Amino acid sequence: MPTDADPAARDRQQLQRELLRRARAGTARRTTAEPTAADAAAGAAGAGRDGHLPQAAAVPLSRAQRRMWLMERLGGAGDSYHVPFATRVRGPFDVAAFATALTSLVARHAILRTRYAEHEGEPHQEVLPTPHTVPVHVVDTDAAHAAALLRRETARPFDLAAGEAVRALVLRHGPQDHTLLLTFHHIAMDGASLETVAGELAVLYTAATDGTSPHSLAAAPQYADHARREHDDLPGFETELKHWGDLLADAAPPRLPRPARAEPHAAGRPAAARSVPLAPTVPEALRALGAQRQATLFAVSLTAAFAALHRLTGDDDLVIGVAGTHRSGTAMRGLVGLCVNTLPVRVDVSGAPSFAQLLRRVNDALLEAQRHRHIPFDLVLERLGGGARGADGTALVRVTSDVLGEPTVLRLPGTSAEYVDVASDGAKFTLSYGLGLGDADRPEALVQYDANALDDTVAEAAVRDFAALLHAVAADPELALGELPLPDGEGASHGDPDPGARDDAAPEGDGHPAAQALRAHPKVADAVLVRPAQGPPVAYAVLHDSTGPSGHELLGLLRRSLAPEAVPAAVTLLDALPRTAAGPLDPARLPGLSAPSAPTGPRAESVTETFTAVLGVRPSPDDDFFALGGHSLKAVQLAERLRTDLGLPLTGLDVLQARTPRALTALLDERAARQSAAKAASRPAPRSRDIRPGTVLVTGATGGVGAYVVRELAAQGRPVLALARPESAHLIATEGVDVIEGDLCDLAGLRDAVAQADAVVHAACTFTRHDVDLAAMEAMVDAWRRGPFVFVSSVDAYGHPGTDRVAEEAPPHEPVSPYGQAKLDCEAMVLRAAGTEGRGGASAVRSPIVWGAHDRLREQLRWGAIGTLYQSARQGRPIELPRPGTGGHDWYGAAWVHAAALARAVTECLDRPVHGVANACSGHVSWRDLAQDLTELLGTRPAFHESGTVPRDLDHRWHYDSARLARPLRPRPGEDRRTVLAEMIGPMAAGNA
Repeated sequence: MPTDADPAARDRQQLQRELLRRARAGTARRTTAEPTAADAAAGAAGAGRDGHLPQAAAVPLSRAQRRMWLMERLGGAGDSYHVPFATRVRGPFDVAAFATALTSLVARHAILRTRYAEHEGEPHQEVLPTPHTVPVHVVDTDAAHAAALLRRETARPFDLAAGEAVRALVLRHGPQDHTLLLTFHHIAMDGASLETVAGELAVLYTAATDGTSPHSLAAAPQYADHARREHDDLPGFETELKHWGDLLADAAPPRLPRPARAEPHAAGRPAAARSVPLAPTVPEALRALGAQRQATLFAVSLTAAFAALHRLTGDDDLVIGVAGTHRSGTAMRGLVGLCVNTLPVRVDVSGAPSFAQLLRRVNDALLEAQRHRHIPFDLVLERLGGGARGADGTALVRVTSDVLGEPTVLRLPGTSAEYVDVASDGAKFTLSYGLGLGDADRPEALVQYDANALDDTVAEAAVRDFAALLHAVAADPELALGELPLPDGEGASHGDPDPGARDDAAPEGDGHPAAQALRAHPKVADAVLVRPAQGPPVAYAVLHDSTGPSGHELLGLLRRSLAPEAVPAAVTLLDALPRTAAGPLDPARLPGLSAPSAPTGPRAESVTETFTAVLGVRPSPDDDFFALGGHSLKAVQLAERLRTDLGLPLTGLDVLQARTPRALTALLDERAARQSAAKAASRPAPRSRDIRPGTVLVTGATGGVGAYVVRELAAQGRPVLALARPESAHLIATEGVDVIEGDLCDLAGLRDAVAQADAVVHAACTFTRHDVDLAAMEAMVDAWRRGPFVFVSSVDAYGHPGTDRVAEEAPPHEPVSPYGQAKLDCEAMVLRAAGTEGRGGASAVRSPIVWGAHDRLREQLRWGAIGTLYQSARQGRPIELPRPGTGGHDWYGAAWVHAAALARAVTECLDRPVHGVANACSGHVSWRDLAQDLTELLGTRPAFHESGTVPRDLDHRWHYDSARLARPLRPRPGEDRRTVLAEMIGPMAAGNA
């Protein structure tokens, strides 16, 4: 029989309690699907610097990792799967020793330096070498501003393809007062891992401060070994998969009350929470109740959740998800990595049982689920296929339950430790019940919920009902469910569990649930639903102004807030609803009321063919993605194929929300129309303050770098405001952007442009008038009040480093040129202002020589080191080169970046600010190799002479690390050195002929 001391019971308490506790701060993350636990707390770890995975071989993902990878690829997850671990440390604290300890931790556990790639659509993981040092960023701030800085750091995206799994931030409030934040991605971390990390960091930190070796740490088990074992065991899961399939074959998601008013959240699942204090005696009474009936406290709390859910929905056949773990045995103690699983517990609540009788049912179902906990839940969902969701696509496990204990903190020697709550925005489930025991003197009942899917009033009633149940059964567990008291004498129902489900009897037109939901949207002025003689119903909406949501976005809102039979086939936007002279709606004047035919055109054909290729069955226009066997990975694959084939923005989340070929085609048609309209605009009208959300200001938009940035943003469908001089504005008028006239000398115009934008990319530069550059940056930073800021800087800011390899953010080394110093000063301005007064994150992207097929970039062939080599090669004159080894340096040459790759890196920083300096290099080429390329492309045969002297223009010997932006910098076809040089030289050679 299970007891509260069992590993499985402890496993449920770690990450859940870490995350759901944050719910009390107002926004938090859901917990139960990230179970796992404490049996690793006793384990140590560490076999050598690289554990026992020295090779960089590709390893299959575990099923839990695969789930996290898919959530990232689907889009819209935000920071829901980020795991912050924050502790307020008072006492002497050594930042350098902490960095040493963290680096040693990353060396011990290969999962913390693992990147995730894919081959032919299938993901895999690769272990990277141990970094020389894991950076620990230190920010001086008072405690009052700490919460915002912690929240911003936690929300910063991870790049899983680059191997980023942990980040460190130290907030220094005083000489002996610090807040330490480690942010992990959930793909590499769970609750048991946090316990291991906290214990090992304390040992490693002690060793670093004492200058000793951490002999007490045993060899660390490696996560890749677990992933391999699970992968090898998959063929043997058939019998137990059949068990789960039979158990859940006809299960349905709980019918939770739908929101009375659909809120216009564009994406994500915003989390909210409610709590009610419990009497201090309740937990012990519940524990005693469980002991009398051979059940854990967790089982008792879960039973109360089933009772509360039954009263909330009126359903008898219910499924609630609980946390499980794949950890078992001593071999997995001390393992860092994601070993969690979701266990669906199905219980029949019918027959008016007493609470004690229901406890027996729940305990039996829980034990049965735990016996099969090693079967990954995503495999169960794949076995169930379309049956894993409700008719409206709702996930089977949308309600969870957990017991939350004391949170993990980092205890360093000689200091006091205080847990720090870091709120996050994402709810992983629609509703989660929790029994909070973090403070033994102040237990509480908790619910966390998706604010898009449940009203606050329903959540408040749900948590009070849950608390009332816990109090009542602690006093008398023999009461029947119908006899259990309700909070404050409320009725048994907290709302209609399915408004719109009976919409056959609902009035049409203005009174239809879809029309009511549309009119509740703050951007919608009027709406109506019309049911034509043939075909499905169609909704029409009128917006207050032109900046509101699209018809597809409104349709997605209805899908999230209404029963499936109440959702119209489409939402069409009109300037006004046509009405008769007497005032009623005039249906004859409404567009599109004939029975809808199958979508036609190249996008419709592409959607149909891609559905067929990915799902293995040719769909009709209104076939449902889930009913055809679709799931998350299929959605990612389908979106990526269509995005590649059509050149239109599309995510896996778009596929899951659209669901039918007809709706997906309509979405793609809408996005194609937006692109065409932007490109067709010969000269956009001047912008007003009423601009589209997400507008990016780009300075230097007619320059080589700026032009490529504008092109990249336009290809992503982002609204762009381009700053250009009046005489050159026409050069970008057809780029699908709005143009604002001005330059770096017009400080008032710069301030106005920045104030209109939601993000800034500053790519303009005078190159020689450094006072103008500095004044322009000061004006822009002064006007900057929201969103990210990306400054295109230069590697000249490093000066002349003393080493041949230059790390990102390495300090400058004299001599620094005036140009490089101006870049440093501009960087300092923007980085210092970041995060203050509403400003977002800042990134300084240092680029070397930029090459691309643009006239401004071709100018490099006329001056500087490149110009010297080009002119000599073109004229066939001897080319003088420094001999390798001269001055003690084995290599002389140049770093370079393709303009398109730099543009991708810059736009990446809008979504993932680096909060500091990042290098952007495509490669490094020796002067000899570059000269050889130029002569071959020009068809000349000059002599090469190497000497022991180094010409001033060629005195460049540095390689710049570019790890932070490695993903967007990866070369695409046509971005190799020879190709881009040929594109630059071609027009120049023709002009010289």
